[in-house]
Amino acid sequence: MSGSAEETKKHIDIYMKVAGALAVLTVVTVLASLIEVAVPLAIVIALIIASAKGSLVVSYFMHLVDEKSRTLAIALALTVFFWLALMLIPIFTVSDTYGVHKPLPNANAAHAEDEAH
Repeated sequence: MSGSAEETKKHIDIYMKVAGALAVLTVVTVLASLIEVAVPLAIVIALIIASAKGSLVVSYFMHLVDEKSRTLAIALALTVFFWLALMLIPIFTVSDTYGVHKPLPNANAAHAEDEAH
């Protein structure tokens, strides 16, 4: 773990850049929450921003950017694949009902009780 002062300064510079990128992505997260979009699109935007922030943390603060293991790369690729599958399954199961108005059962129950009195 011994390193020269230049090497240590280089690592600190990288950490500061990553911290700055995380701060910028946090501001982007707050700004994205102010945008009026449909819920599925808002979820996609949030997941993209969270994935970017998570990949920065894992890559630099957990030092996976320096790993050269093929097994680790395969495990991470499989994780991403299955995560995407789990995210897309609910979207595909309701995609045939987008744009169809479905009132909730008993949504007007309180209003009907007010009219009855």
